[in-house]
Amino acid sequence: MADRSSASTPVDDAALEALIARARDGDLTAFNSLIVRFQDPVYSLALRMLASPQAAEDATQEAFIRAWRRIDTFRGGRFQSWLFTIVANLSRDELRRRGRRPQTSLDAARDDPDRASLDPVDDGPSPESVAEQGDLRALLEDALAQLPDDWREIVVLSDVQDLAYDEISTITGLPLGTVKSRLSRARGRLRDIISSTAEPNVVPDRLGERR
Repeated sequence: MADRSSASTPVDDAALEALIARARDGDLTAFNSLIVRFQDPVYSLALRMLASPQAAEDATQEAFIRAWRRIDTFRGGRFQSWLFTIVANLSRDELRRRGRRPQTSLDAARDDPDRASLDPVDDGPSPESVAEQGDLRALLEDALAQLPDDWREIVVLSDVQDLAYDEISTITGLPLGTVKSRLSRARGRLRDIISSTAEPNVVPDRLGERR
């Protein structure tokens, strides 16, 4: 699942921290540099949550406006994860505005983190890694769109944005066990969808390696 081509340049940790510090002091030029650095991953998350380029653009723009207004509340950690929390909340608000509720009715009882052991984390391949095989890329994007909204968000955060479980837990507000459980089931659902639509010789037995 390719993101939009990025116009950003790599920023090392020290330079990034300096930009954040300057932005917190009210330096708009420094904040604009942060926008250039992070606009593509923020847009990518919004696009896959909202399935609309225009809605994703709007959510991305609003996320950076809110980030500028609230940057004094950033208390450290990964700045990208902080931005993801803002755009994910905006995207969920937009889905609710459309009248869509999180589709948690599927296996709802098993979302209980106390029962997470019923769904051990999928140590098999992530669907994202297999998507690098040309024909499967489009299939995977289509399959993602068929997932419940809350499952899709977790898959994108894990397998597209490559975030750790604890970061995903912070962004989504879900217990760690729930994150792992939903991710396991979402990956299984993706494999089922891809298997049902792809040619038999296109879908491998295992969908890539777990990061």
